Amino acid sequence: MAKQPVIHPYSDRASFERLLLLLATLVKYPGIGAGDKAERLASVQQKMQAVADELQIPLPWYAEPTLQKDLGVLRRYGLLERQVYRHGYYVGTGVMTQSELRLALNALASQAKYQGDAQARQVYQAIGQRLQGQNFESEAAFYPVRLQFNRPTTYTDPDEMMRKQAFRNTLFHQLEQVEAAILQGLPIEVYAHKRGLYESIYPLQLLYQDVAWYLLCEDVTTGHFKTYRMDRLANYVRPLAQVGRGIAAQQESLQVVHHLLKTGWGLFLGTPEEQQQEREGSLIFEQIKVKFYDEAIPLILEAERRHPKQKLRLGKQDAATGLPSYVDYKITLPPRSLPEFGRWLNRYMGNVRVVTPVSLAEQQQQAARRLLERYSHDR
Repeated sequence: MAKQPVIHPYSDRASFERLLLLLATLVKYPGIGAGDKAERLASVQQKMQAVADELQIPLPWYAEPTLQKDLGVLRRYGLLERQVYRHGYYVGTGVMTQSELRLALNALASQAKYQGDAQARQVYQAIGQRLQGQNFESEAAFYPVRLQFNRPTTYTDPDEMMRKQAFRNTLFHQLEQVEAAILQGLPIEVYAHKRGLYESIYPLQLLYQDVAWYLLCEDVTTGHFKTYRMDRLANYVRPLAQVGRGIAAQQESLQVVHHLLKTGWGLFLGTPEEQQQEREGSLIFEQIKVKFYDEAIPLILEAERRHPKQKLRLGKQDAATGLPSYVDYKITLPPRSLPEFGRWLNRYMGNVRVVTPVSLAEQQQQAARRLLERYSHDR
């Protein structure tokens, strides 16, 4: 006599779809189901209904014991661990392996703590909350193996401002609106404190460099690409349209901006005329030659990738130190970059001399005279 087939508990379509919708909900909303047992199950059921509606799959409301049974099935097949998910359910580590998650957490922690990114702090805290008590090296996952220590010199986190009673009227209070505008290609109006002007822009990217966050953007009317320090823009954003130009146009403009950043030195992108000439290939670049001496030599030689256009030539070797007597540093830059390049040279004080162009050499000499006069006056 033939053996009777065993009917699986999820062989009927309704039960099978319910289980898949539960799995889809945990994948789409990692961390759903925090709180006590009743709160966990109720919140999961609500999200399941939302996912079912989105996918246009009928999902009758069902009792909590049925949901508990479904969760038990996911545990039995290893999709959920066997511990209690008091801080919200999630399937494995989502889209990341443990090592990838650890690296991501390091980056989040650094950006949250040292670059003052409020959203990174909130995400880092939320992930930390979900991972409490989980058995996959959670303590090691939060150990800061890698760290970016550069810190902004102004307040960037609205919560910290409130906590320290140090309100600053800056664009950091409008980050959600700015980021939404970036992803939609939506034109917005912002207010620049320093210039006292309202600016109509397409925001392109938030960029951190050295000691501050900057907003890369494009003028709505002229197409002029600009860089603003976030703390120099007011706590003000006004959308200028209902529909944005889309992500493809944003990416195209961002590519132009990053080309300008790559060919220049620093964050100043030039005047509209300079940008147009540079993009057309008609702009005459400055041929710069600088000599570095003594303590500056090792610092210059070890930075092989400081700029893609730099060229180094070593002077005659010193018999006592084994180092070259000087290093010739050659680079071609657009005229817009000379001021920022000059400020970079200032950190080397008496161990640098500009050979060309003459205008930059004269600026450095004048700065050196002013410095000497200040010290002489103090004496």
